[in-house]
Amino acid sequence: MIHLAYYDYGAGDAASAAAFLILGLFGFLFAIVAYVISAFLLSKVFEKAGVQGKWRAWVPIYNYLVLAKLGDFSPWVILGLVVASAIPVLQYLAGLALFVALIMVAYRVNAKFGRDWPILLLFILGPLGQWIWLGILAFGSNPWNPNIQPSPWANSFLADKTVWNGIPVQPGQQVQAPPATGGYGAPAAGYAPPAQPYSPPQTPPAAGTTPPPPAPPAGPTPPPPAGPQS
Repeated sequence: MIHLAYYDYGAGDAASAAAFLILGLFGFLFAIVAYVISAFLLSKVFEKAGVQGKWRAWVPIYNYLVLAKLGDFSPWVILGLVVASAIPVLQYLAGLALFVALIMVAYRVNAKFGRDWPILLLFILGPLGQWIWLGILAFGSNPWNPNIQPSPWANSFLADKTVWNGIPVQPGQQVQAPPATGGYGAPAAGYAPPAQPYSPPQTPPAAGTTPPPPAPPAGPTPPPPAGPQS
């Protein structure tokens, strides 16, 4: 009886381990499917917003940095919060701050697509709501229009001030203008065109007079006459 009880206990552990393994496998597959859906929808949103390169939507973390730039939010603040959320001591506060920052980004992106703010409730509902929100922006009839009112944080450290190749600069974004390059544009300071040779003006003929006819062109000189022959 003791042996049978021990055997049953071991069989229960094996069944629990198998159940946990199956649940872990389903969780892993769900995470992959969720990532593929999110990246695909982000690629469509980026395409409508004028972002060059669909690959940007498939790079983890970087895709949300691009979304932050479209939402007039500093991508470096987002990246800092992502790193801080991985620290156990700061995990709770950094995670909450990151969630609030992403809501601010979604608010700006939502406004540039001409959508009303209540649709942002989908973004707060979790992955399924975020997929629905991204799908509405990606496949809806509303075009991308970045010419809206400046963000409330436009003059703070939260504003985006970076320029990344392939990502359009948003109107009102305060960036440093690139230095002027040489070429065949406007002449440099101190440049003077070369002086032209001076030619005196011609004096017009007096009134009532006829200008002399031009001289005939000079022809070949005739040979001298031959002398008397003896």
